[in-house]
Amino acid sequence: MLWITAGVVILGFLITLEIAARRYGLPGPITNQMKEVIFPPKSGFLLYASMALMMVVLTWRERLIAAGTAIGIDIVIFLVRWVLDIKVTGGHPFGNGALWVILGCAVIAVTRRTGRERALLLKGVGLGLLLVAGRKTGDTWLLITSKTRPAVLDQYVATADHALGNPSWLAGRIVEATGPVGAHVLDFVYVQLAVAAVVVALYQLRNVAVERRFPRHHLVRTFLAIGLVGPGIYMIFPVVGPIFAYGTGAFGTGGGHWPVADLWPHTPPPIHPPHQMLFDEVTPRNCMPSLHTAWATTIFIHSRKGPRALRFAGVFWLVATLGATLGFGYHYGADLVAGVVFTLTIEAALRSLARGWDRSGARLVAYGATVFAALLVSYRYLPMQMAQHPWVFGPLLILAMVSVVYGYVRTTRQWEPKAAPARQPEPQPEPVRAVG
Repeated sequence: MLWITAGVVILGFLITLEIAARRYGLPGPITNQMKEVIFPPKSGFLLYASMALMMVVLTWRERLIAAGTAIGIDIVIFLVRWVLDIKVTGGHPFGNGALWVILGCAVIAVTRRTGRERALLLKGVGLGLLLVAGRKTGDTWLLITSKTRPAVLDQYVATADHALGNPSWLAGRIVEATGPVGAHVLDFVYVQLAVAAVVVALYQLRNVAVERRFPRHHLVRTFLAIGLVGPGIYMIFPVVGPIFAYGTGAFGTGGGHWPVADLWPHTPPPIHPPHQMLFDEVTPRNCMPSLHTAWATTIFIHSRKGPRALRFAGVFWLVATLGATLGFGYHYGADLVAGVVFTLTIEAALRSLARGWDRSGARLVAYGATVFAALLVSYRYLPMQMAQHPWVFGPLLILAMVSVVYGYVRTTRQWEPKAAPARQPEPQPEPVRAVG
């Protein structure tokens, strides 16, 4: 019943977003996803990653058949496009086969499986489709933010960011100094964040095919929850980012004639009373909080129990994502602080839900939510004080974030199962020798 209820809620949510997008004359997440059955997908890597996630419920033989079928379908579609001289001008020339296999497994689950096996395969299909649908849903959410929030609060966040030393301006100059190599590496990490998440998830779900059940909590749950809740904060606190609000585009983007001034990344914005400012109806208001920071933090958290290579990858992806979000001018430092607190609060709530709510879990979630709300309120109503007293408010912001990190680590360590102490053998009485 829980899975059925979740499926109905998600379907209703997708239909609602589809209707909202249609109101603005654009296709919604359902339409965009159905197009990728035939047309070149936006990200072939994501579709194959989603298929890999679905395959955790299959046996090794079934996995080989599924992967071979997907590759074969992509080769056929590629040859058809080549014969008909159809040019792929947008997206990737592969990935359709992976989507076909996922949908085919859904048909097999309904027609060929029964009982627990049907439920398990449908869960795997749902997991794969949710990852893809999450990407399409995010795109639609971003469209809605740009259409419904004409005024943005960038001046408030940029002013408050003086308390942290304007890290986006510093990181932007560093990335610019590294040239195209550094920019391409960071761009790859930034764009393929979902694929990195799938790698960690595959490790966590590696035993599903054997145990025939999913673990109570895993990375995908947090990843999707962040994508579901985060855009709602965008609607409350619309921010476009320094590259759009304060730059014409050091990396080929920018806000056209909408920016306050051409300042990023070489000249930090002056300190003056901030105001809301109108912006175009195209640029997403997707900065507060930084969901890329949130997702990278999730990857870092869930990679801690993996092998050394996975733990190293988790650290690399977190550091590189933070560098990309700041260095490309997509986010302010204040966004990243809020993103970390936001992630830990959601992660704590989902872990509490999986293990059963108790006092420690409720206290941690309430504290994280309070700190997150306090950050947003301070950015909105205390930016001048923060900019004028950076040596006071800068450490306070970091201390608030670190306090949530400490609370999360301390509480979750208490939730870890304690290893039973080794049982000591009881001393045996020595045999009594007969005296003769």
